[in-house]
This record gives sequence, C-alpha cells and structure tokens, in this order.
Amino acid sequence: MPVDTTRSIRDRSAVGRFPSVTLGFGDDTDEELEKEEPEEEDVKDNACQRWLRKVCPCCCPKARDEDVTETLVTTVDDKDEGEKPASDEKPLNELLLNVRSINLMKSKTEANRKEHHTDLYQSENFIIRRGQTFQMWITLSRPFDPNTDKLHLELKTGSLPTVAKGTHVIIPLVEDLEDGRWEAAVVKKDDKKIKLSVNSPPTALIGRYQLKVETSCPSGQAISTHDPANDIWMLFNPWCEDDTVFMDSEEERQEYVLNDIGRMYYGTQDQIGVRTWNYGQFDDRILDACIFILEESKTPPSGWGDPVSVVRVISAMVNSRDDNGVLEGNWSGDYSLGTSPTVWSGSVEILHEHYQNKGAAVKYGQCWIFAGVVTTVLRCLGIPSRTVTNYSSAHDTDVSLTTDVYLDENMDPLEHFNTDSIWNFHVWNDCWMARPDLPAGNGGWQAVDATPQETSQGTFRCGPASLAAIRNGQVFLKHDAPFVFAEVNSDKIYWQRNTEGTFSMIYSEKKTVGHFISTKAVGSDERMDITHLYKHPEGSEQERIAVETACSYGSKAEAFSPPTAQDVSVEVTMDGEGPVMGKDAELTIVFKNSSSEERKVMVHSQVAVMYYTGVHKATVRKDNTDVDLLPNEEKSLEWTLEYKDYKDQLIDQAALMLTLAGRVKETQQVLATQFSFRLRTPNLVVKPIGKAVVGEKMAAEISFTNPLPQVLKSVIVHVEGLGLLAARKIHYGDIGSRASVTLTEHFVPSLPGPRKLLASLDCKQLTQVHGVANITVE
Repeated sequence: MPVDTTRSIRDRSAVGRFPSVTLGFGDDTDEELEKEEPEEEDVKDNACQRWLRKVCPCCCPKARDEDVTETLVTTVDDKDEGEKPASDEKPLNELLLNVRSINLMKSKTEANRKEHHTDLYQSENFIIRRGQTFQMWITLSRPFDPNTDKLHLELKTGSLPTVAKGTHVIIPLVEDLEDGRWEAAVVKKDDKKIKLSVNSPPTALIGRYQLKVETSCPSGQAISTHDPANDIWMLFNPWCEDDTVFMDSEEERQEYVLNDIGRMYYGTQDQIGVRTWNYGQFDDRILDACIFILEESKTPPSGWGDPVSVVRVISAMVNSRDDNGVLEGNWSGDYSLGTSPTVWSGSVEILHEHYQNKGAAVKYGQCWIFAGVVTTVLRCLGIPSRTVTNYSSAHDTDVSLTTDVYLDENMDPLEHFNTDSIWNFHVWNDCWMARPDLPAGNGGWQAVDATPQETSQGTFRCGPASLAAIRNGQVFLKHDAPFVFAEVNSDKIYWQRNTEGTFSMIYSEKKTVGHFISTKAVGSDERMDITHLYKHPEGSEQERIAVETACSYGSKAEAFSPPTAQDVSVEVTMDGEGPVMGKDAELTIVFKNSSSEERKVMVHSQVAVMYYTGVHKATVRKDNTDVDLLPNEEKSLEWTLEYKDYKDQLIDQAALMLTLAGRVKETQQVLATQFSFRLRTPNLVVKPIGKAVVGEKMAAEISFTNPLPQVLKSVIVHVEGLGLLAARKIHYGDIGSRASVTLTEHFVPSLPGPRKLLASLDCKQLTQVHGVANITVE
C-alpha cells in the first residue's frame, strides 16, 4: 500500500524532551513535506534523535522509506520533565501500533461478496449488505497485544459526517458480537495480522463509507489514512429479517433483486404487447451511478437508511422536471435532439450517459423507460422491485378521484375542458418494504412512479403508496395514494354542457379504468396479472365501497351516477389480435336492447389518433348513425378505418381511440364508451450465428420486413445484450415499401450462461419494433 506519515510538531517550550505530537491533517507525504520545509527546520524537528544518531548510529538508524507506514500519528504520552532519552530508545514509529495494510477480502469469489449476495456486481469495490457480518484482515507494525493495545474502526459518509446522525460511525472492538449494532471482534491472529469480524445494524445508512483504523497503545495513538480502494459500499438487505426490505421468499428475491433482465408490457388491454428490457443493475459502474443520483439529490445521507425516503428520492431523480434528474420526458413525437424513447432497450446506456456527463439529463424518456430505470436503481441498491403496466390508466388532474369527460350540447367532446385522460397503458413500479409509518397491514408491495405527471409535496414524484391502502380506498394514507387510486379504479363520469354554460352529469362508467395490471412472472417470461392486488373484483360490493370511500376524500364527492333506464348497452369488439399497421382497421360495434320495447339510438362516433398517454393528437374521422333495435335484439355494426385516413397522422405507439356517444330516443338514456386500440407492428427476427463461447467472435442476423406501402426513412437499429455486447446504434438508412432487409452484427461474448440479445428498430414512420434472441454462452 502507499505510505503516508505526518511529521510531529515539537512543543517549543519542551526543550530536551520527546515532543508532543498533534493530529496531522491532509495526505502529504514525507517527500512533499521535505520540499515544503527548509532543511534547518528539519534539524530542529527532533534534536534528540539527531543527537542519538550521531553518538550511536547502530542503535538509532535513520528512518528508511520502507519503514514509513500508512498511519497518522495522533498523540504520544509526554515523559516526565526530568527524563532523558536513553541511548537504546526505539524510534517513535516503532513505539506505536501502526496499520501496515487492510485486506477487505473483496473479490467476487471470496466469502464476503458471496455471503452478502453481491458477487454478481461487476465492480471490484467492497460491496456488502447491512445487518450482516463481514470479515477483514488488518496487518499491523507488530503483534497485537489485547492487554495493552486498543483498536477501533471509523466509517464516514456524506460531506459532513456526524456521529449523532449516523454518518460518522465508530465501531468498537468487543469480545463477542451482538446482532443489531456496529461492532467488531478479533476472530483470528497470525503474527502481525489480525482478522476481524464486523457487524452492521439492519438500519445502517446505505451508500459509500470511507474506512480508517485507529490504534492506541501506551506510546500513543495512530490512525490510518483513507484509501479509496478500501471504501465500503453498503446496500439494503432483503435477506436480513430485521431489514425493512426483507423478503422471505428466495424465489422472489432471485426475481426482484438479482434478475438483471425483464419484460415490459405496452399496447392496449385488448392487444397486450411485450418487450424485453435489460435492467443491468450489476453492470460495471451502475452502482456508482446510483449512489451519484442519491448524492445529486442533495438530500442528507442521514435519511438513506429508510427505504421510504430513498424511494421518494429515486422517484424524483429519475425524471428531470425539477432537479438534475436522469431522464428528460418527451411525448411530442419530435426526438431530433436526442434518442427516440422506443429505441432504448435497457437502463445501462442511460445511467452510464447520465453519470459520465456529470448529471446532465438524458434525452428522451417516456413512462416505461422511467420505470425501467427505477427498477434498475432500486434492485441495485437492494430494494426488491418490479416494473408494472396498468391498462386504461387514468390521469386525474384535479384530485377528484374521478375521470371526467366534458361534452358540448351536441355531445361532441370539449377538448379544452378534458384535462383528465386515460392512457392506453401506463408503466410504473412496485417496490417491497415494511411500512412502520402506516397502520398495520399496509406493508408489502408499494406503488412508485417516476413519470412526471403531478407534483407531490412540490416535486414531480409519486409514492411509495401501499397497494393494500389503494385496494381499500384508504387514500388518506401517504404517499400519493389518491393519484394511484384514480389511475386504477376511478369512475369515468360524462358531463354535458347546458345552454347557460353549467354542466350536468349525464352518465358514469364504473368499469373503464384499470385493467390487466401486468408484471413479469417470478422465474419465467410469462405475464402475471396483479390487478387483484390493486382493486377488489370489478363491480363487487367491496370494490364499490372502496370507490365511495376514496371519492369521499376527493374534490367531487357528490358525483354519483343519477338513476336512469339502463336497458340499452353498447360494446366495441375486435377480432383476434386486432388490426395490423399498414392495413385497414376493422372493429365491431354491438348494440343490445334488453327491454321488451323497440328502441332507437342516435350514435355519434369519432376516431382520433392518440398519444399512448390518452392525449388527443388529431381526429381522423367523424360519423353519425341511427340504430333501430327490436325488443331484446342484439345488433352488430361493422366499422372500418382505412389506411389512407390514418397513415399521415400516426405517432409513437400507433394508438387510436374510437369514442361513441349516443342517446336512446324513447328513454333519454345516454350511451357512452371509448375504445382504444393500436395497429400491431412486426417483430425483428434475431438469429444467432455460430457457437457462443466467452472470448470468441460470433454473429447475429437481424431480419425485418417493412409492412407499409411507403419507404421508411432514416431507419435506426439498436442492439445490446448483457454479457454479449454493449449498446450499439446502427444508422441503417432507408427501407423500401414492403421490402425485407437483413443485417449482421459481430460481437464477442464476455460472460457465460443464458443471455439475451435485444434489437429494436425506429424511424419516423414506424416505432415499437423489436426482437430478442436467447443465447447460451459456454
């Protein structure tokens, strides 16, 4: 190890005595100090030793460089005033107990990293989990004598370490370790080396600690200098029963903490799309980037022991709306100043870019990318988490806990009033933790959302909100439960403008919001439906009670459906997996008259191109239709949208919404529904070529057929795979109408085992095109 000492500063009144020694500051070496001080100062520095050296050079030799230890001398007991130095007195450094070196046994193959489940991190840093014991060796300048020698460890984190705030930790040496506290014990001795077993409490702050060792003996005290190579990186510990993030299922810990690749769901509730995502939480320097994000948040490290606080910080910092966050959101369709959101296929590239550019926001993100990055950061820090997709996800803008649609006198939507929206899908996260800050029963999965939609306590963030609280409509429990409740279980209420400008509630839909809430299953690539965790069965008594409980805390508590005849219904259906990009879209509208009398329905329909967030972009067609229904008749109308009507208007997700609003002439019953659908895009076919062996070159073929009767301009192909190749962007150029293309990528696998190679294609005319290949590397 590099060595470092500080020169003792003599008390000028104590002539003829060994000098008192004060604390040395800084990391200056002897060589640097000699440059700074004149030689005559050196003469005064230790006159006794200089005299002894002249009289008897064999007893008091000049100190050699290799004898200097990496230790700061802090105090030496003064001798009695009359005491003279004896000719056989040892040099000052030999009187002290100095630290020669520290060995944290930090390699990925050693017991510390394996026992702490941190051996997957590609970093060579010393990464451990709180609430668990770790081992270390300390080499001293002489054998340790427990009768006369003392030793303790010091850890510091943050810019102003303080013992009272837990950011400056003093770890005493004890006979026997006890759980739940910072302690160290000697478990082995080997000449000048001692092996320590060190305990940390399950409430320890996470983050990066600087380590020093302080020793004392009758001759004085010494403290080792800080070496960044010996920094300790502390994480949350889902394996520790006393940690608030403890998860008792090993299968779930493998999925929600250690799995570094996952599945994300998009599309609509009738056309669920899926893509693979590289979380890459163990990739080199990702942990550095995650700690950097915490530091950039300017929140005090004294709060980093509480997963609720850490999750709120991450939720705020992954978006850049009001801080130096990771990702800039963009839903405009113009991504010319950055990367189109549909191009990304993992978090590693994004976090590396943010970290390397010292906190500059990466362009651009949308909800699934924010969620993917949150999963990476939380899993990296040790908080179990997963990416969750909610279909027909409401965005409540006025804390009404209802989703409001305003119509004019002619039943046409009033776009400037309709600030609430229903996203085809919205992606956020669940994270797992106990909630000692809430009433019992609210621990477990918590919703957290980094997509900047509404502020929480003045900052764009959301959660953690207890899923148990959301399910039961207990929206008064923190954090941000009302917003999440509205996303999954608000009633959709239609308001019509009266002639004098006021609005009357004319209709409510109780089953429109929150469907097929989806996440990747544990241990497989299957979709797992977790809707039951967010809400009781739709229409059940418990679900209605939850809605009424929640709405009683909202800004429109009086908004309940008025009594009206309900004998005619309307429903929109779709064949198979639905329409394909580049072709006409065909849907079926089904009317049903359950009364014993004839009914005449006047129906207004319009279809609009939508952002997947439910924001209206452009209306592409409007129709008015009269439908006559016989008693107890069910009638189907075929509805078609031609390619030429939508081809110039489509954006990112190829999302469309059909809005139907009508009135039954005989009963004045209002019918209203909205049906979202997307135009399915083709997949990329990714095919490995050659044998997959670590360190040996192989290739993959990526094939694609343009489904459109038009040229795709400036096509970009993005390829990446953990342990296979780093993220790579290929500017392919144009692809002709209906043309098929193949490109070959060469790479050298770097990690063994099952791997996934991901590819995505993006251009202005076509997005959300992707593919994946499974590759087992020998």
